Amino acid sequence: MNIALIAHDKKKDSLVGFATAYKDILAEHQLFATGTTGSRIIQETGLSIHRFQSGPYGGDQEIGAYVANNKMDIVIFFRDPLTAQPHEPDVSALMRLCDVYSVPLATNMGTAEILLKGLERGDLSWRNIVYGKSGDQDGRDNS
Repeated sequence: MNIALIAHDKKKDSLVGFATAYKDILAEHQLFATGTTGSRIIQETGLSIHRFQSGPYGGDQEIGAYVANNKMDIVIFFRDPLTAQPHEPDVSALMRLCDVYSVPLATNMGTAEILLKGLERGDLSWRNIVYGKSGDQDGRDNS
């Protein structure tokens, strides 16, 4: 499955810690992240991650395009609800796209943990059935 990892500045340490704790599960999937978040996770965990632009420079929109084109299965976005974000419209658009396209979205560590534990059990296999995915490794539907 394709998993996006995103974190606002004040939540990056939490996401890095989360990725470290769940490294074994994450390593079995294709990972995508916005710029700095991806760099931090790569540096701390050694996981292979495709990096998009930083969120304020379009990374949230790039991930949103993947969601809209059925190329993203899970979005983990550790948001900072207490700090105003200059790119808040992009954040809202990404969250709306996840709802429109039924892409599971975790915006905090508790929900992210439930998603990854469910993924590990096979609870998200419905995405392969409903959306006709066939083991695509690079984020593209090769069927």
